[in-house]
Amino acid sequence: MHSVFAREASQASSFLGCCTSTNLLDFNSLKSAGAMTSQYEFVVASASSLYPHTRFTNHESLPSLQESFSNFRTAFPQYSQTDEADRIRAQEYYHLSFSKHVCLDYIGHGLFSYSQLQIHNNSAPIASSSTSPPSLHSTTLGSPFFDISYKSVNLNAQLKNGGQETELESKIHRRIMAFMNISKDDYTMVFTANHSSAFKLLADFYPFESNRNLLTVYDYENDAVETMIKSSKKRGARVMSAEFSWPNLGIQSEKLRRKLESKTKRWKKGLFVFPLQSRMTGARYSYQWLSMAQENGWHVLLDASALGPKDMDTLGLSLFQPDFLICSFYKVFGDNPSGLGCLFVKKSSASVLMDSTVATSVGLVTLLPVSKPSQYPEESVSSDIKTTEKSELDKDTMFQPEVPENEERNAKKTGLASSEIEELEDTPLESVCSKTIETTIGDTEIECRGMDHADSLGLILISSRTRCLINWLINALMNLQHPNSENGPTPVRIYGPKVKFDRGPSLAFNIYDWKGEKIDPALLQKLADRNNISLSCGFLCHIWFSDKYLEEKEQILETKTAESAVAVLNKKRNKSYSGISVVTAAVGLLTNFEDTYRLWQFVSRFLDADFVEKERWRYMALNQKTIEV
Repeated sequence: MHSVFAREASQASSFLGCCTSTNLLDFNSLKSAGAMTSQYEFVVASASSLYPHTRFTNHESLPSLQESFSNFRTAFPQYSQTDEADRIRAQEYYHLSFSKHVCLDYIGHGLFSYSQLQIHNNSAPIASSSTSPPSLHSTTLGSPFFDISYKSVNLNAQLKNGGQETELESKIHRRIMAFMNISKDDYTMVFTANHSSAFKLLADFYPFESNRNLLTVYDYENDAVETMIKSSKKRGARVMSAEFSWPNLGIQSEKLRRKLESKTKRWKKGLFVFPLQSRMTGARYSYQWLSMAQENGWHVLLDASALGPKDMDTLGLSLFQPDFLICSFYKVFGDNPSGLGCLFVKKSSASVLMDSTVATSVGLVTLLPVSKPSQYPEESVSSDIKTTEKSELDKDTMFQPEVPENEERNAKKTGLASSEIEELEDTPLESVCSKTIETTIGDTEIECRGMDHADSLGLILISSRTRCLINWLINALMNLQHPNSENGPTPVRIYGPKVKFDRGPSLAFNIYDWKGEKIDPALLQKLADRNNISLSCGFLCHIWFSDKYLEEKEQILETKTAESAVAVLNKKRNKSYSGISVVTAAVGLLTNFEDTYRLWQFVSRFLDADFVEKERWRYMALNQKTIEV
């Protein structure tokens, strides 16, 4: 891997140094005095972003949006330097403002902008603040920029021989490689139907017969990883997981180290599956775990799905090159989260994959151009029209995180998941979007504005923006209090890191009523939807409790029943395991302060006991089952 943006990467490495190596390995966790000072100042700033020593006991006591934003900008002056993201949002993702849609339910890398989708489907002018709102759902089911078709080809054959690519596919391929900052000299990339398909493909071809172990590091139930586990168990894999210490949910370092360093005479080590951060709790994990795994003979799969835009520009991956890497891309932020997955295989590690007895590799796809009905007379479209483009945005390049690792959203697509690439035809766009565009059919330019926007903003700006927003939100939620209960139950419980400089842009939380009873996350999600706020639900697991917290363990752990692949094969009963069902929210480069404020405002409604009881009753009434006698 190499960085074509070495200068920014170097700056980012210095700026985010504490973000990539803290919390985890005590033996290699070096912090400069300057970094420690900046973290301390950041926590102080977070505390001062609201009125000090003030607790808010009902939704009417909250300061106004304008007042809160003023205090926020005073506490976080660096946020003012991210105004370019607001300009991009207003110009290219105007549907978020028109619909007042707060999109906090997935992290990921968007391929295209909403204005592209409008132009592609309708050839309509980009809306401005003075125009009427566009139809928010008219384009979701419109023709995509390209179609996905399944390949009937063996994964090994595809990796060795490459196969024939369409011109469209080749251009998208190159754009994603550049965006991910991955060199084609080091890695081969294949397209998959979605995130889960990439995990299953690797599980089907990895030699678990000889490399027996599968070791994963996830503090939550991940659909894609569960798919890999089921497939690997069928082939005799021994599955292990890292554990996470309550209450901060940091990795149990000693236990994970012993698993990585364990001596096995009979089998080679196996596959180590590692994300650099949790997409639910926002906990970050050190690159050093990659190094330790490699030094002890493990093959490493890096799950980059939860990483933020341009995170791959840091220097870490140039030092710790994983054998495999998986990421995913969604279509349009806030409008269409379906997309595709990408599996990267290091060329020097490709020989590890075994030849499968299965003739084809289910999940491999090819990208095909879509022929959409022309909206103009045929004579207006020439076969040798040419496309050039000048963008006023001019900066660097980089990445996006997993198709919504709400991969739950992406994986549940039936397989014909599709992403879009702009093939702009000759339209009067000069008046539409401050860009000069000529068009060509013979030599189509592939424009992925979603990735272009991340490139233009850069790693430092995006990280600074999301860090300010997520920490303000956490501080605001923690300052809510039930009326007349200074020593009573806390209305909001946040799992994992709290206000912290080196945390990810997502959080997992639950809301408790004035009696201390947990409000069903599914109910919260439905009520949020009704308020045009998109949240997701998840299940935290692999939690380790010390003796100090055993009593608390009995109070908070839930038992979830899940169907095990092994149990099904052996016709045994379903197995049960323990964890915590939670609500999750994630901020990204297009999230603004109003989004986080509106979530705070929504959560504050649960301080009203009457509101909670009314909504609980309505939820139960709407979800009760009718039994016919």
